[in-house]
Amino acid sequence: MEYHLHHQEQDLAGVDVAASSGGGGERLPQWSPAETREFLSVRAELDQCFAETKRNKRLWEEISSRMLSKGFYRTPEQCKSKWKNLLTRFKGSEAMDDERSRQTFPYYEEMKNIFSRRVQRLHSLEKEKGVLDPEEVEEKQEEEDDDDGRMKKKRKRKSGRNEGEERGRILEEVSWALKELARRQREREERWLQAAERRDAERREAQFELRRVMEGIHEERAAMEKRWREREEERWARQEVRAERRDRIIATIFARLDGDNGD
Repeated sequence: MEYHLHHQEQDLAGVDVAASSGGGGERLPQWSPAETREFLSVRAELDQCFAETKRNKRLWEEISSRMLSKGFYRTPEQCKSKWKNLLTRFKGSEAMDDERSRQTFPYYEEMKNIFSRRVQRLHSLEKEKGVLDPEEVEEKQEEEDDDDGRMKKKRKRKSGRNEGEERGRILEEVSWALKELARRQREREERWLQAAERRDAERREAQFELRRVMEGIHEERAAMEKRWREREEERWARQEVRAERRDRIIATIFARLDGDNGD
C-alpha cells in the first residue's frame, strides 16, 4: 500500500507541474536524457510531415501522444518548446564551429542526423520549384508557429475570452492527466492483484507439497514401526517356543530320573 501511495504522489506532482505549464511562471519538469532522445526519435520520424504542412498543431499533438505511449507525459506545447530549445542550442553549436562546444551539447548527433536526412530528402526532389533550404524550412516553420501564436492572441483579445480559454485549456490538461493517472493506478492495482494471486497460488502449492511430503514421512514411519513390532512379536514367539521345548525336555529328564530311582 505504501508503494502505491508513493507512486501516486509522484504522479500527482507531475500533474500539478504539467497543469501549471500553461502559465504562472512555475518551473517545468526537467527532461531526462532518455526522454529527450525518445522525443528526438519521434520528431525525426515526423520531420517530413513538418516540412510538408503549414499547420503543425496536430503534429505536435501526435508527438505528445507517441511520447505518452512510451511512458512520458508531455503536452504538445511542452514538446514544441523543447524542440525550439534544442534547435537553438544546435544552431549555436553549428555557428561556433568548435568540436569542444559541440561535445557540450549531448544531442548534437541526433539533431545533425535529422537535418542530414532532411537535406537528402530535399535533394531527392531534384530542386523542384518552391523547395527551400533546410534552415529556411525550419525558419518558416518557426515563423508559422509564431504567426499562429499571434493570431491566437489577437482572436483572444478580440473575443475577450483570454483567461477563460486559458483556464479551459489548463482544466482540460488536468482532466486528461487525472484520467491518465487513474488508468495507471488501475493498471498498477491489477498487476498487484495478479502478483498477489500468483503468490497465494504458489503458497498453497507449497503447503500442499509440504503436507504430501509429511504424510509420506508419517506413513513410512508407521510402516517401519509396524515391521519392527512384527519382528519383535516373531522373536518373542520363537523364544517362547524354545522355552516350552526346554521345559518339556527338563520335565522328561526328571521323570526318567524319578522312574529309575523307584526301580
